[in-house]
Amino acid sequence: MKNETLNQEQQVRVLSPGMMVAKRFFRNRLAIIGLVIIVGMFLFAFLGGAIMPYEESQVFFTTEVMKKDYAGATIIKDYHIYADEEVTLPSDIYSKVIRSAATGECIFETRDASEYGLGKYEDKTFGLFTIEGDADASVLTSQAWTDAKNTGSNVFELDGNTYLVDTKTQKVYSSTNVGVVCQLSFTGYSKDVVLDYEFYKNVILAKKDNLKEFDVNGVSYQMHEDESGAVNVLTDDGTEYAYVSNMNINSVTDGVFLTPAYKMELQEAINDGKDSFDFTAEDGKTETYLIENKNGQYTIKRYQETRVIDIYAKPSSEHLLGTDANGMDILARLMYGGRISLLIGFIVVFIEVFIGVIVGGIAGFFGGWVDNILMRFVDIVYCIPSMPLYLILGSVMDYYDVSSTGRIYLLCVIMAIIGWVGIARIVRGQILSLREQEFMIAAEATGISIPRRIFKHLVPNVIPQLIVFASMGLGDIILSEAALSFLGLGVKYPAASWGSIINAVNDSYVMTNYLFVWVPAGALILLTVLAFNFIGDGLRDAFDPKMKR
Repeated sequence: MKNETLNQEQQVRVLSPGMMVAKRFFRNRLAIIGLVIIVGMFLFAFLGGAIMPYEESQVFFTTEVMKKDYAGATIIKDYHIYADEEVTLPSDIYSKVIRSAATGECIFETRDASEYGLGKYEDKTFGLFTIEGDADASVLTSQAWTDAKNTGSNVFELDGNTYLVDTKTQKVYSSTNVGVVCQLSFTGYSKDVVLDYEFYKNVILAKKDNLKEFDVNGVSYQMHEDESGAVNVLTDDGTEYAYVSNMNINSVTDGVFLTPAYKMELQEAINDGKDSFDFTAEDGKTETYLIENKNGQYTIKRYQETRVIDIYAKPSSEHLLGTDANGMDILARLMYGGRISLLIGFIVVFIEVFIGVIVGGIAGFFGGWVDNILMRFVDIVYCIPSMPLYLILGSVMDYYDVSSTGRIYLLCVIMAIIGWVGIARIVRGQILSLREQEFMIAAEATGISIPRRIFKHLVPNVIPQLIVFASMGLGDIILSEAALSFLGLGVKYPAASWGSIINAVNDSYVMTNYLFVWVPAGALILLTVLAFNFIGDGLRDAFDPKMKR
């Protein structure tokens, strides 16, 4: 018996049409390369994102030594009123005191018709007194008034009574001390120290009389005044109790207590005109503080470890592609962004094919007025300018603060509604040429319904062209999404797509100095679009019946 074998050409001819298409497709090397790239992209985006230890929007931090503001200091130029806790002062007392100190009119009346007076202790330091009534002018012949007058004061005590003298009219008033007015700040050496009015008053009086010690409520205190006029107050056993100075020094951070020792070092450095000073804290740690002066406003800074966002970190073992401007891992965002870019491409193509097949199939099968109406509708949609429409819809979504997920779905719908017209024209043209062939006449003769004739017998004959068109269109859709995201109209932060990753690099300095931020996303877009084009070319050649077998 003769051994009959089929040569290669005969083997191909006996294959089914689908196998013939597959054989021709897999013979195309560029198509295989494109297919491998697309499979790799899907594994990278979906499988890689699943095993990636980082989240899409996870922010990473690092520790850096930075110069930061620590405290602020300024010379006190406003008066402070330290009043007796048992006295309620009128609401307008402060403005009256300021006016009295500026004009030298020591007696004034408040809004509630009460009379008050200022008794001068030192320059810019006064006692606040209530006026009890006029006093006998004979007290002006006393030694107490002579001593007070020699020190520049207009208040004195005689026989247990306090007298206030209006130096302009030489009128004497009986008065009671209810507060002190000065340009000084008082700071306790610990948070537990509570300073009261009696302490304020006695410090000021002792400072006026150049006393080295004074008593308050049975407790003795010692005073040590430096060249700047600042006073360090100690208890009788030598424990530092309070610090009094003409500078207002406060921490810029809530909860940080500046000790009097620190304030003394700072004020001494400011008075000496230094740019910095060293201070050793109670824990024994010595730090250097920098002083910056801007029109009498002093800012004290120090170098300290600060937890900051790890932006533009270079590729490392922890972050293989580095981090972006928001401190997020670029590789993780590329993986999650690939899901969105690929998902948008396939969803949009599916919607375009679905709408295009229905409209094109009906128009091609019925022809006549149905065809005219549907094709005019196609022309109208085709004439809609896509970019202005994207701009308008992007603004609308921004106005209504649409979520990132909502923007993705709306973007798919919008792109599909504008892009289906090309598929409708292809399907219509193919069906117009197929509907008059013998197999359609036979289908009509057997009584098959119109929908079945369209979608069961005509549309399957157009599928090869649809597959080619869709595979090539996928690349265009991914490019369009990237362009829209680059313009800020697509996917919004913190969601990622390859286009939005490139959009984040909108500074020429970053673009030229941090290539690792945007080059990988651009390379992925390039490879994906190129791969879809290779697959489309391979499918076109595989479905072409004139291709050499």
